[in-house]
Amino acid sequence: MPARLLALRQIGKLFGSNRVLEGVSLDLNEGEVHILAGENGAGKSTLIKILAGIHTEYEGAIELRGRPVRFAGPRDANRAGISVIHQELSLIDAMSLVDNIHLGRESALHGGLWLDRKGQAGRALELCRQLDLDFTAADLARPVEQFPLSTKNLIEIAKALAFDARILVMDEPTSALSRAEVERLFALVDALKRRGCGILYITHKMDEIYQLADRITVLRDGRWVGTAPAAECPESRLIQWMIGRDLAPQSGPRPDAAGGGTAGRVLEVRGLRVPHPLPGRPPAISDFSIAVNAGEIVGIAGLQGSGGAELFQGLFGAYGAVCGGSVRMDGSPFRPESPARSIRRGLSYLTADRKASGLVPAMSVEHNVTLASLSRVSPGGVLRPGRERAGAARQVEALGIRLASLEQAVGTLSGGNQQKVVLAKWLETLPKVLLLEEPTRGVDIGSKSEIHSLMRQWTSAGMAILLISSELPELLLLSDRILALHRGAVTAEFARGEATPERILAAAMGSAARASEGCA
Repeated sequence: MPARLLALRQIGKLFGSNRVLEGVSLDLNEGEVHILAGENGAGKSTLIKILAGIHTEYEGAIELRGRPVRFAGPRDANRAGISVIHQELSLIDAMSLVDNIHLGRESALHGGLWLDRKGQAGRALELCRQLDLDFTAADLARPVEQFPLSTKNLIEIAKALAFDARILVMDEPTSALSRAEVERLFALVDALKRRGCGILYITHKMDEIYQLADRITVLRDGRWVGTAPAAECPESRLIQWMIGRDLAPQSGPRPDAAGGGTAGRVLEVRGLRVPHPLPGRPPAISDFSIAVNAGEIVGIAGLQGSGGAELFQGLFGAYGAVCGGSVRMDGSPFRPESPARSIRRGLSYLTADRKASGLVPAMSVEHNVTLASLSRVSPGGVLRPGRERAGAARQVEALGIRLASLEQAVGTLSGGNQQKVVLAKWLETLPKVLLLEEPTRGVDIGSKSEIHSLMRQWTSAGMAILLISSELPELLLLSDRILALHRGAVTAEFARGEATPERILAAAMGSAARASEGCA
């Protein structure tokens, strides 16, 4: 039998009068991946913050190799061999890559007088190479804010590995990774298992659960529901444990979804050119054209770096009036010059990174929901609290956001409920065209199903949606048609009946011939 590394016994936690955990127990063995599953708000993140030493006041006990421990802070947990990769990145954007990796575990020379810069650089390069990050010494000195979100995720993983932990906690580590990066991470997880590490892994993705899990523990509403070996816990039972009911079957888009023709056309783009945000690079989007009708969902497929995010930012006016080509909204010319102008014309954009560009974590849910629609709740520049509260309450109810009150700081909500607040913010602008970039990232299976149903409701009411998702099953399920992007150019367009994962991936890799042949 493998040795037990960790045991959590009857863990409970209160925030004020709000009980978020009650009587939760689980254990973790050497060489094991133990999946911690549950809906958003089930208490998973609170539990791992207790394990990480972030929350020090709690009920119950923690044992490491059979010995009771109680951490006074995160440094204590790190010294005990516990390292956590949080869902919300803990990197400091202004600091260099190498300094972020060694933050809290710096190497010193001459009795601690000088940092061992050379040794830290060598160690950082070694850790990055384990993740197939081909960095140079110059890259190590760059601030992490210069790297894309997917690379930041891998840097966060390298930072956790720097602590030589025996217990590694991973909270949604693949949420911003490409398929190739996910496979590299899974290979690393397998190597860590062989070294005897125990891995507590949180994910909402069913394919990841059954690819990685040795055992699965489910929490619901802050309580333990069940623990079982993965081989004895089929997906139907897991879903019932997680949400307390069978999941309603998902159908495809409505058969009457808008197709060709100009009737009801809400967005028309011709020859759009979006410069790369970094100087000296080729255009992020070189020649993009599309016509989108009311009630239509158009999927945008592409590998990491294909230009999808830059396409949405250019259309939204995030780069200013620098994009070439022409855009028409409701048949009238429209020049994307600023987000404010786009919002006024009925174009809204949910970004992939809610922490950096979607929410103000310290502000209340109410203020976050109305942040992009202040002109409607502040006529004449004077805020009308009643209007603001009514709008926020309406969206909270419509999206099923779980919270204590509208005054609650949005940063204290679970990741999935934060994502719903971002959606609520953009819905409150009453968009005609909604650009959705990874709308279900970090969202549990029940909430994902709810968001899919909401998207169908919105399009049934006439809204048009452009959708970017790294999950091909999600694109195939929701899209009326799919455009494949490769290096800033459209390589193929698929009607719903023509789209297959193989054809989409081939086109996204730049192989139009293989896409047309279905990769035969």
